[in-house]
Amino acid sequence: MKTIDELLADGVDGKRVFVRADLNVPLDGGTITDDGRIRAVLPTVKALADAGAKVVVASHLGRPKGAPDPAFSLAPPPRASANSSAVTSPSRRTPSASPRRPPSPA
Repeated sequence: MKTIDELLADGVDGKRVFVRADLNVPLDGGTITDDGRIRAVLPTVKALADAGAKVVVASHLGRPKGAPDPAFSLAPPPRASANSSAVTSPSRRTPSASPRRPPSPA
């Protein structure tokens, strides 16, 4: 696995870069009470995006035992607290439960 510095040195322009991030944040109902983990990953995502990468960020919420549990779903994303400014740029979210589709024929 390469470090961010190695990736940037090799060049990421036009490439997809997969970032696995620990985004387990404390929630109060549906509100994020501490967005520190989200803010911590932003410099990495920004550096990759600024270098031209198509950044794919993956995470999970909690650790359900046995079967999927809607309480641990990331859909819809929890609301950040009023003092949070962690996420300011647009993004697309792909639900983890969406079925995989084969690539379209060329």
